[in-house]
Amino acid sequence: MASRVALYGGSFNPVHHGHLIIARSIAEALDIDEVILLPSHAPPHKLAQGLAKTEHRTEMVRLAVAGDSLFSVSDHDATCVGPSYTVRTIEHFRSQLPDETEIVWIIGADSLLELHTWYEVAKLVTSCRIVTAHRPGSPLGSLDPLKGMIGEEKTRRLLDDVIDTPHIDISSTQIRNRVKENRSIRYLVPQNVEEYIQQHGLYGYADQPTGTS
Repeated sequence: MASRVALYGGSFNPVHHGHLIIARSIAEALDIDEVILLPSHAPPHKLAQGLAKTEHRTEMVRLAVAGDSLFSVSDHDATCVGPSYTVRTIEHFRSQLPDETEIVWIIGADSLLELHTWYEVAKLVTSCRIVTAHRPGSPLGSLDPLKGMIGEEKTRRLLDDVIDTPHIDISSTQIRNRVKENRSIRYLVPQNVEEYIQQHGLYGYADQPTGTS
């Protein structure tokens, strides 16, 4: 029986429960066998803007999904030479997975609206199934720029794969700000991720008073 594998890329700076809940909801909706999380590369100019080093973000993702058979973690995008274009990532996994495997690429609604700016987007939309995680009740916006590049039929297929997911009001920015402010991030991230942030002094972490972590 053919398997269905989802790839979910992002900076994961840091990974949080919202990422994991959305990924699981997509997996359940589409009967996905495995979700591969792909932390992105860390350009030097981004490090100065609060992006933790690649090895830290990758390890936090590994900790977050440890023991969960649905998830695995790949450092392909984090370690590849040159730009980690999505279409090239798909080509890599296509070469690694059995021929009959269906590859799903998970994106957010904001990325769908920007898809027309992605590298070789016409090739990308034919090389995998792109599924958009969408917040219920939120307007999606116009895909006219994309329709002009890939045609009406392929655009309609993308819209058919817009899936409502739980509205989890957690963001990595919020977590980083709370760390800087010496405020608790408990329940926002897995406990082992919180401990890793503390142990490695990420995001400006300073020792918190006992009982506030």
